[in-house]
Amino acid sequence: MRFGYWMPVFGGWLRNVEDEQMEATWAYVRDLAVKSERWGYDLSLIAELHMNDIKGIGAPALDAWSTAAALAAVTTSLELMVAVRPNYHQPAPFAKMAANVAGIAGGRLALNVVSSWWADEARRYGLPFDRHDDRYARTGEWLTVVSGMWREDAFDFHGAFYTTDQAICAPKPARAPLIYAGGESEAAKALIADRCDAYVMHGDPVETVAPKIADMARRRAATGQAPLRYGMAAYAIVRDSEAEAARELARITTVSGLPAGYGNFNEWLSGTQLEREMKIQEYAVSNRGLRPNLVGTPEQLRERIEAYEAAGLDLLLLQMSPQAEEMERFAAQVMRR
Repeated sequence: MRFGYWMPVFGGWLRNVEDEQMEATWAYVRDLAVKSERWGYDLSLIAELHMNDIKGIGAPALDAWSTAAALAAVTTSLELMVAVRPNYHQPAPFAKMAANVAGIAGGRLALNVVSSWWADEARRYGLPFDRHDDRYARTGEWLTVVSGMWREDAFDFHGAFYTTDQAICAPKPARAPLIYAGGESEAAKALIADRCDAYVMHGDPVETVAPKIADMARRRAATGQAPLRYGMAAYAIVRDSEAEAARELARITTVSGLPAGYGNFNEWLSGTQLEREMKIQEYAVSNRGLRPNLVGTPEQLRERIEAYEAAGLDLLLLQMSPQAEEMERFAAQVMRR
């Protein structure tokens, strides 16, 4: 199992806890990234949104790609999985920008390709916003252009969404960044099985995740390509006793009223194929992070992680709060044992 974590570009992951002691600042994410390498973490996912999905749209949110470039220069081993939304970036200039970040990182760059869901954000920033399946048609063309730019000396493309005429990317990445993507619709799964390197999922119990992995493995095998990798988001709480873990869980999931980010959450839910019957508790933690139940003693967490590994999962994308303190504890009590 590889251990990754979400970089706290939004100042935390709890929608109903205002101050998580982890400000959305360069100083915090820089120090966290450097320490995380020492603690043994393999990867960090850097989310890309122009507005703050967690704390409310007016709250600070760090830009993903300038943050990634800076982190690439101050880290040495951490894989940087940076989210990218095809409707935010023209693919040809993006390919050149990402190649440069990959060079700064010494080949440690990966992409998390996200087909956009937030219509209000797109409207505010003057960005295109597609109907659901059209998002994946756009993403397919976008991936064709980006990969073509990294592969060929000059790249021509004429599609429904994008056009290039002898576009050049030099220098190219020494190794093409891995492509991670997620989605639960038929259009998403078909695209990922054919065009991506890894399938990433929101949090779910192992009995839900196992058949998803098996389904994607069958789809991938039909393409004749190398097997996919599999990752999942999860929120982790590790304590010396079950009672201590339960108290911390109660603290972070007690919701009184509707916090500032609820409207964004409601739009996200209505625009996906995910289950609609979500408990109000799950609103408190993003990305269905509590469903994997990584809450308990070190021994309990190791046992649950081993079950996910047996199902085919090879990457955990962890959220914790406050992140630095909890990541250090998790590394010492779960990862290193």
